[in-house]
Amino acid sequence: MTRLTCDFADTMQKDAVPAVSADVIFNSSHFPNYKIGANNQIVEAKDDPKVLSMKEVVARETAQLLEQQKRLSVRDLASKFEKGLAAAAKLSEEARLREAASLEKHVLLKKLRDALESLKGRVAGRNKDDVEEAISMALAVQLTQREGELLQEKAEVKKLANFLKQASEDTKRLVDEERAFARAEIDNARAVVLRVEGALQEQDRMTRGSGKQDLDELMKEVQEARRIKMLHQPSKVMDMELELRALRAQLAEKSKHSLRLQKELATSKRVVENSSHLFELDGHEALGSYLRIQPCSDNAPEMSKCLIQWYRVSAEGGKKELISGATKSIYAPEPFDVGRILQADIVSEGQQISLKTAGPIDPAAGLGSYVEALVRKHDVEFNVVVTQMNGKNYQSESIHVLHVGKMRIKLCKGKTTIAKEYYSSAMQLCGVRGGGNAAAQALFWQAKKGLSFVIAFESERERNAAIMLARRFAFDCNIILAGPDDRASLGN
Repeated sequence: MTRLTCDFADTMQKDAVPAVSADVIFNSSHFPNYKIGANNQIVEAKDDPKVLSMKEVVARETAQLLEQQKRLSVRDLASKFEKGLAAAAKLSEEARLREAASLEKHVLLKKLRDALESLKGRVAGRNKDDVEEAISMALAVQLTQREGELLQEKAEVKKLANFLKQASEDTKRLVDEERAFARAEIDNARAVVLRVEGALQEQDRMTRGSGKQDLDELMKEVQEARRIKMLHQPSKVMDMELELRALRAQLAEKSKHSLRLQKELATSKRVVENSSHLFELDGHEALGSYLRIQPCSDNAPEMSKCLIQWYRVSAEGGKKELISGATKSIYAPEPFDVGRILQADIVSEGQQISLKTAGPIDPAAGLGSYVEALVRKHDVEFNVVVTQMNGKNYQSESIHVLHVGKMRIKLCKGKTTIAKEYYSSAMQLCGVRGGGNAAAQALFWQAKKGLSFVIAFESERERNAAIMLARRFAFDCNIILAGPDDRASLGN
């Protein structure tokens, strides 16, 4: 590219170029704009009033972005949008600097034109074409340079437009994401509000229920206070209460006497109806006593030659359960037998005779309240005597102590522990099934496989209380404590 300087006039004078005549007429007062047309021809470019300058484009895009920023209400977009705006301002500043450089080039061109105009008055007419050609070449060079700059500015403007478009798309995407996040937060807040409302309603219901319960307790306390006051201040109402209690006690006693008479009547009728029978059951049909099979005829065979088996029968008379080991003529009912009918089958010389109790076995009087009092203790002690160990008679007749605890049973002699086992499925406990008149005071305890005892208590009440208490504690440990083969019948 040829560089034109102010020494152009001196060079033309040295080459003896004649001065240009003063009658040269130029088409316009400023240099025209040129562009490269078809076949690489340089043609004059007309001004397009619709083409906006880069500064105006940047200003318009900036205004649009500012308007979009005003429409957005999400605070998280501000930082990214300001970054895009800063980048746009930076590109606008670069464009302004390029425009300033372009203006400087226009100033240089103007100076060049003035120099050429001053030169053309001194150049001879014959060199006019050469001067015009030189001017055209200089202008073409400047036009090519200017066109390259315009193409570069156009590429940068397109880049800026793409950047602004991408920023707009990112902004829209962020707006959508923030809206979705806001909706999710609103839904979560609604769910939390619903849960809080439900909790408040539940608390309100609980408060009302507790308030009602407190009111009931208060009424009970008031009634109790009135009762205590009446006890300290005798009145006619108190006398009536005492009379009612006496009448109730008398009614209970009469009821028991009536039941006893009914049983005796049923026994008498059975004896009369079955006078031809060979055997009968003798004994009080209640817990704490024992039943004995006795012959009632001279034709009855000897008991030692008979096969005996005791059964439990439900009060409705449907279910019949075999009592394992109960094969003696004497049987002492245990707590499992309460409320059931006992039946004894006697087989002799191919004949079978069945004997039944007149009704269900009655519970022992006061035994339930006694056991409930013992349950409150952590460990209950009973004085006992060991009569058998592992099926053999026990030599010592000294007093032992049987500890019935909430987790285990322990048998001690003084400070020596004979057996101590925790409740388990291998443990068995029941009344002695046979054994003479003392059967009502003895129980059978299998601590584990291979270790069993027959223990005698001081009274029938303590024996039955020990059985009920141990079964109660074992049940709390999810263990059913029963006699041999009793678990199967209980499970059914």
